[in-house]
Amino acid sequence: MWLFAAFLAVPIIEIALFIQVGGLIGLWPTLAIVVLTAVLGTYLVRSQGVQALNNVRRSFSDLNDPTEPLAHGAMILVAGVLLLTPGFFTDAVGFALLTPPVRVAVFNYLRKHIKVQRFEMGRGPGPQRPQGPRRPAGRGDVIDGDYEDVTAAEDVLPPKQPTHPGSGWTKH
Repeated sequence: MWLFAAFLAVPIIEIALFIQVGGLIGLWPTLAIVVLTAVLGTYLVRSQGVQALNNVRRSFSDLNDPTEPLAHGAMILVAGVLLLTPGFFTDAVGFALLTPPVRVAVFNYLRKHIKVQRFEMGRGPGPQRPQGPRRPAGRGDVIDGDYEDVTAAEDVLPPKQPTHPGSGWTKH
C-alpha cells in the first residue's frame, strides 16, 4: 500500500514543485536546472559508484562481510535513478542518498528492521561441495564408447510433403 501511495504522491509533488519554481524563475531556467542536476548527478553517481565497487571488491578480498558496501552501492544506484528522473523532489532525495551520512543512516535503519536468516561466505566447517567438474586422472579428453545404429531401413520415413502453399519464408 505504501508503494502505491509513493507512486501517487511523488508525481503530484513534482508537478507542484515545477509549477512553483517555474512561476518563480521562469520556464527556461527551470528546465536548465533540471538538465544541470541530471548531468551533475550522473558525474557524482559514476565517481561514487566506482568507489563503492572498490569497497565491495576490498570487502570480498579481505573476506569481510560485504553487506554494508553492497547496500551503499545499491543506494548509489537508486540515487542515480532518482537524479535522472526529472524533478526537484527526486533530485533532492537522489543528492541526499549520495551523501555518506544519509546512506549510513538509511543502512542503520534498514539493519534494525531487516533480519538476516542466514549468511555464508567462503568454505567453513561442514560438508564440502565440489567446486566444479572433476576429471579422472589419466588420458585427458579421450572418450571411449561403442555405438549401434538402431534405425532400420524400413523405419525410415519418406520426406514430408507440404499441405499448404509456401509463405515465401520457407522453401518447399
